Amino acid sequence: MKCHTWKHRITWICLLLSGAVTLYAADNSAYVDPTIGNVSRLLVPTYPTYHLPNQMIRMFPISKDYIDDQVTAFPFQVVCHRDAGIMRMSVSVGDLTSETWNQRMTYDHDLETRHPWLFSTVLEEGMTVSFAPGKKCAIYKVAFPDTDQKHLMIQGSRSLQVKVLNANAFTLEEPFRYTTRGIDRVTRVMTIYSYAELTDQKGRPVEGARFEGRSNRLSISLGKNVPSTVQLKYAISYISHDQAKRNFDAELASVEFDVLTRTGKKAWDRVLNQINVKGGTTAQKRTFYTSLYRTYERMINVNEQGRYYSGYDGQVHESDQPFYVDDWVWDSFLAHHPLRAMLHPEQEGHMLDSYVKMYEQSGWMPTFPQVHGNHMCMNCFHSSAIFLDGYRKGIRGYDIETAYEGIKKNLTEATMLPWRQGIAKRPIDDFYHEHGFLPALRPGEEETEPMVDRFEKRQSVAVTLGMSYDHWVLSQLAEELGKSEDQTAFAKTALNYQNLWDSNKQLFMPKDKEGQWIDINPKNAGGMGGRDYYDENNGWTFAWQVQHDIDGLIALLGDKAKAEARLDQLFREPLGESPYAFNAVFPDSTSMVGQFSMGNEPSFHIPYLYNYFGAPWKTQKRIRLLLDLWFQDNVFGIPGDEDGGGMTAFVVFSQMGFYPMVPGLPYYTIGSPVFEKVSIKLENGKTFTVLAPGTSKQNKYIQKASLNGKALDGPFFTHQDLVAGGTLKLTMGSQPNKAWGAQAEPPLK
Repeated sequence: MKCHTWKHRITWICLLLSGAVTLYAADNSAYVDPTIGNVSRLLVPTYPTYHLPNQMIRMFPISKDYIDDQVTAFPFQVVCHRDAGIMRMSVSVGDLTSETWNQRMTYDHDLETRHPWLFSTVLEEGMTVSFAPGKKCAIYKVAFPDTDQKHLMIQGSRSLQVKVLNANAFTLEEPFRYTTRGIDRVTRVMTIYSYAELTDQKGRPVEGARFEGRSNRLSISLGKNVPSTVQLKYAISYISHDQAKRNFDAELASVEFDVLTRTGKKAWDRVLNQINVKGGTTAQKRTFYTSLYRTYERMINVNEQGRYYSGYDGQVHESDQPFYVDDWVWDSFLAHHPLRAMLHPEQEGHMLDSYVKMYEQSGWMPTFPQVHGNHMCMNCFHSSAIFLDGYRKGIRGYDIETAYEGIKKNLTEATMLPWRQGIAKRPIDDFYHEHGFLPALRPGEEETEPMVDRFEKRQSVAVTLGMSYDHWVLSQLAEELGKSEDQTAFAKTALNYQNLWDSNKQLFMPKDKEGQWIDINPKNAGGMGGRDYYDENNGWTFAWQVQHDIDGLIALLGDKAKAEARLDQLFREPLGESPYAFNAVFPDSTSMVGQFSMGNEPSFHIPYLYNYFGAPWKTQKRIRLLLDLWFQDNVFGIPGDEDGGGMTAFVVFSQMGFYPMVPGLPYYTIGSPVFEKVSIKLENGKTFTVLAPGTSKQNKYIQKASLNGKALDGPFFTHQDLVAGGTLKLTMGSQPNKAWGAQAEPPLK
C-alpha cells in the first residue's frame, strides 16, 4: 500500500495500532511446549520430540523423563515412535577414558530452548548442545568451553559400523532389529545409514580434528586450536550410504544451523497457523497448540528422492509418491486420522495409498505399520475404519478395490487373537465366525489355544466388540462399492456385539465355549489390564464400545432415558477398591472419573454419547470438566499414554468444540468449545469457523446454535458442511438449555 498524503499515512498507522490490519499471521508456535506431559502418571510419558511435520528425522534426548537431570545421549535418529534413538552422541571435556563413554551428562531444563524445530541445552560442564532437524537430515551444534581437550563421541549397538572417510567426514551403519510375537518368532532387520561432516559454524571443514573409529564407536577429539563451536551435519537413509550422501547434498550442502532452524520454523508455521483461535486462556492455548504439534509426529514419509525402503518386503521401491509408515491404528483411527482427513486430505490420501502398498508387499493389511513392518499389537483390524472414513469424505489417490480386498482378507482369513495380526486364522477364529463371539476361559482354566499370547490373553469381549465394528465398516464399504452380497453378510455380523450383552448386569460380559456366562467382577477381573476378557480397561469402559450402532446400544439399555441414567452412573460408580489396588491391575486406565478412564483411547467417544441420549448439555458439562481436569499445560498434562497423536487429536477436536464420533460416518457431534473463535483454513481454500462469544469455564452451555445463519436444532453437522466453509455459531450461557438438541438425531447412521 502506498500512502500519498499525510492523511493516508495517519489512517494507515491508526489501522495498524487498532489491529484492523495484520501484517503477519499469529505465531501459534509460541504456545507449543514439547515438555507438556513429559512425566507420566503411570506408564509412558510424552517425549519432547524435535522434528518437522510428518518427516523422517526425529530426535529426543535419551533420559528417563523430565525429572531425570541427566541425559544418556543425543541420538542421530529415532526410528519408531517411543524407541530410544540409535547412533547416540555424547560430548565431554578433559581426558577421554573408557569411563567417559559410560558417563551420563547433567543438564538443567531451565536453561533449555525447546521448539519443535530447535532444541538447545546447557550441560553442567559448560557445553551447549543444540539440534535442528530437516527432513532426512539434521545438524548438531556443540559449543565447548575454551579448553584443549573436547570430544564428540558416537556409539551404538555392537553391530554399529564406522568408516572415517577423510579429515572431516564419516559414515555410520547400524542394523535395527525387531522380533515379532507369535509361535514362530521372526526377527526383522533393516539397516540405517548415515553420512556426516564436521564443520565450523560457517560450514567450513574443521582442521586438526582427530577421528578414531573402532568396533561400535567413534570419537572426534578437538584440540585447543580447533574452534570451540562446531557443527555435526548429517543425513540418514534407510536405503544405502550413497543415498545418505544424496540426502545430505540435497538438504545440507550449503545450509548451516541457523538457516535450518528458520526453515524448520516456517514448516511448523504452515501447519500450526492453519488453525487460529481467539479467546480462552494462555494455558488453554498452550494445551491446544502443543496437542496439535503432537499430531504431526506420525505418520512419517520415508521416501528418499524418489525411492523408499519398505520393511514389508525388504525391498527398495521406485516411487514419486510419499510412502508413510509408523502408525498405531488402534489408537489413531478414532481422532488422529479424522483430524488429518479434515486438515490435510491429500496427505491422508497418500497415507491410505501407503497402507495399500504395504498390503500388496506383505500380503496383509497392516494394523500397526512401523518402519520395519507391521507391529503385531493390540486387537482387531481398525485400519479398515480409516479407509471407510476417508472414502466417504471424498479422499482418493489410492486403489480402493485393493484396499477392500486387504480389509476383507484380514477379517475372514487372519486370526483375531490379540498381538497376532498377519497370521492365518485358527480353530478359535472359526468358532467366532460360527457362533458370533470369541469364547473366554473361566478363572483358573488352562489355555488350550497355543497361539494365545501369555500376557495379552484372549481379550474375548474386547475382540468381539472390536470385530463387530470392523465388520460394520466392511459392510458399509461394500455398500459404497456396490458389493451387495458382502454388504448384507457383514451387516449381520456387525451385530455380534449383542451376543455378549448381559441384560441383568447391563454390561458386555464373557461367555465360555458352551455359550454360558462367566460370572466375574467386571470392575477388576481378567488379570493385568483385564486382558482375559477386556483390554487395558475394564467392563465398564467396554460397555460403550458400539459406536457403529448407537441406536442398538440404546435398545439394549432400554431407551434414551435409561441410557442417560446408565451413563451418569459410569461417571459416578466407585472403583470398588483403593486407587492403588485398581491401578496395580489397570495401569493404562488412568485419570478416572468414577469408572470412566480419560487416559485411554476407548473412552474418547463416551462423554459425547449424551448427545445421542437426549441430554447434550451433559456432554458440554463433561467435556469441559475432562479438558480442564486432565489436559493441563505442565509436565503432568497428559492423562495417559499419548501414542504419538492418538490422544492429543482428541484434545484438538474437543477444544475446538466438536468431535468425529463414528469413524466411517462423515459427520461431527458438538461439545463445548473453549475458545470464542476457531478458524480452520482448509486445503480447498475455504475456512470453517466456530464462534462461541463469551464461552468460559462458567459459560460452557449451548443456548442455541446456527450454521451459516440457519438455526441448528441439535449437536450435529456433516463433514460436507465443514469442507464447504462457513460459520457454526454457538450462543453460550452459564445454565444448561436442556431443551436444545434433546430431540435431535444424527444426520447419518
